[in-house]
Amino acid sequence: MPSFEPEIIFTFFGLKVSNTILATVLVDFLLISIVFSVHKKLSIYPKGLQNLFEYMIEYFYTLTEQIAGKRASAIFPWFASFFIFILFANILGLFPGFGTIGIFESGEGIKKFIPILRSATSDFNTTLALASISLIATHALSIKYVGIKDYLKRFFSFNPVFLFVGILELVGEFTKLFSLSFRLFGNIFAGEVVLSTISSLFAFIVPIPFLLLETIVALVQALVFAMLTMAFMSILTTPHGEESH
Repeated sequence: MPSFEPEIIFTFFGLKVSNTILATVLVDFLLISIVFSVHKKLSIYPKGLQNLFEYMIEYFYTLTEQIAGKRASAIFPWFASFFIFILFANILGLFPGFGTIGIFESGEGIKKFIPILRSATSDFNTTLALASISLIATHALSIKYVGIKDYLKRFFSFNPVFLFVGILELVGEFTKLFSLSFRLFGNIFAGEVVLSTISSLFAFIVPIPFLLLETIVALVQALVFAMLTMAFMSILTTPHGEESH
């Protein structure tokens, strides 16, 4: 059964490199390779991967415009980046070799199996980092679009009632950090536990429906994280006047 804590594979100049860090580097490498491959074969008449990516970008940009309006051009890159990275990280963790290829480490008379690769999003450190980036980017965009004065007015006021509401909103912003990170981590880690348990009991056929289910979960969780980020950005970048309208 996978452990909550990622396993350390090796140490690089004092930096502990875990199997989830290796998986993150692999995801980055694959995404960068795909981008260069598609860019190299760009054509006026799209086909193959270019056609697929253009369709995805057009669909998701239209969706962002419907929610964020004129701020879509600033919000869309964040929305798309989160969705693509998390989707690849989730799906890649279901591939053969993740969690099954590794090394045995002996300690206190017990041999412990350590997988070389493990889904990046099954590590709470990764999901917390993604949620932190989402929150920081959201508030940075809010200051950019509404100004520092109106931004502070959302949370602080000389009116006791509005001050209380503002403090509640401020607390709510911090809860977003944990809701985003725990939701993604919990679903992916739980999926790993289920697949690990089923695979240890049945080697063939039986795990297939669970793999299909986890593929759907991987897609849904990537979309939920990205959509929530887009919604938070859209709300906080909307001036009070537009909200009233």
